[in-house]
Amino acid sequence: MVRANGEEGIFVARKQATFPGGPRLSDYLSVGVIGQVFPVSALRSALAATGRRSIRQRDLPAEAMMYYVIALGLFRSVSAREVLRCLVEGLRWATLPVPGRVPGKSSISRARARLGVRPFEVLREARVRPVGEPGTRGVWYREWRLMGFDGSTLEVPDEAGNREAFGLPGERRGRSAFPQVRLTTLMELGTRACVAWTHGPIRESEVVQAERLLDRFGPEMLVVADRNYAGYPLWARARATGAALLWRIQGGIRLPVQRRLADGSYLSRLRASGRDRRRSRGVCPVRVVAYRLDEDSEVYRLVTTVLDPARAPAAELAALYHERWEIETGYDEIKSHLLGPGPRLRGKTPELVRQEVEGLLLAHYAVRYLMHQAAREADEDPDDLSFLHSVRVLRRRLLAAGDIPPSGPDPSPPPRAP
Repeated sequence: MVRANGEEGIFVARKQATFPGGPRLSDYLSVGVIGQVFPVSALRSALAATGRRSIRQRDLPAEAMMYYVIALGLFRSVSAREVLRCLVEGLRWATLPVPGRVPGKSSISRARARLGVRPFEVLREARVRPVGEPGTRGVWYREWRLMGFDGSTLEVPDEAGNREAFGLPGERRGRSAFPQVRLTTLMELGTRACVAWTHGPIRESEVVQAERLLDRFGPEMLVVADRNYAGYPLWARARATGAALLWRIQGGIRLPVQRRLADGSYLSRLRASGRDRRRSRGVCPVRVVAYRLDEDSEVYRLVTTVLDPARAPAAELAALYHERWEIETGYDEIKSHLLGPGPRLRGKTPELVRQEVEGLLLAHYAVRYLMHQAAREADEDPDDLSFLHSVRVLRRRLLAAGDIPPSGPDPSPPPRAP
């Protein structure tokens, strides 16, 4: 059973959870592993850009608090203060200024409130991008980087501010016990690395959130999506980014046959309907791939912007669409392996919830980034590696103090395109 302790923004158990068997040296150095992906210099740039750098020496400097919020995503089952204690020890190894003692819960809450959410958003824009390289297995389909997007939800503590800001989802037997945040991510399917995300109240439409991710689409991508998104307005905007699209489409949308192609697909057009027809003009040419998985299964209808079957045969597109389940696996990694059971997040105020969501997704990205490095060195598909094992290694990994930024080299972020 879990309860709020009365301090703003902190959610703890009745009995403080600690590391099983006590913390080890490698627990203290987990910040060094995070620092390989998000070096101190990147954190300081994000803080400077948002005006959140610590002006005077505090017990909890802003850089330390940014690492702390990301570390919360890796140590969900451990109390917030225990995470900070091990983080402080790790920062001493990294030669960063740290307090002589671990501050209390109220000091942690005030430090997080001063920090806000914006530095994490700036850090994400600067450092988070597709990690797959030209030789990475499973990342590419022909000339395109395989991407996908979808939505999910995260539960937050049941506080008045959270209920008002995020809302309670309706259910047939009443309302859910906890408010929920709606989350939409753009994922590199071959590595399961979330490269862009947005979040908001549960009442916010998934389509509205998807529109906010369109600026991360690019001509080198083939973007897969489920049928919830395949309406004309969003399709037209996504097509304008230059990305190749492969989306499942709802059964009620008419797709007249204009010309049948040798691979079994056919050319058609996607038009606005109903209210959208009055707001949108023009049509989008599409290619339709219709198929069944077996004789008794439902018909899948996919639409794509790749009109030439020589560039992407229908059978390959049909098989490719089911790669979108990597998104569900990615969400399971976040919910089951990082967060675990119980009330999902710790923040008791909307601002701290938003901050924590950013830290959680940055933590997941850090794990996936390092898994890609390991897969590249072993010449394996990143999907073949165990995420849960990687998280455990990340929590326990022992690094030499000289390898921890800023002592070690500042790694450059992966390139946005091959």
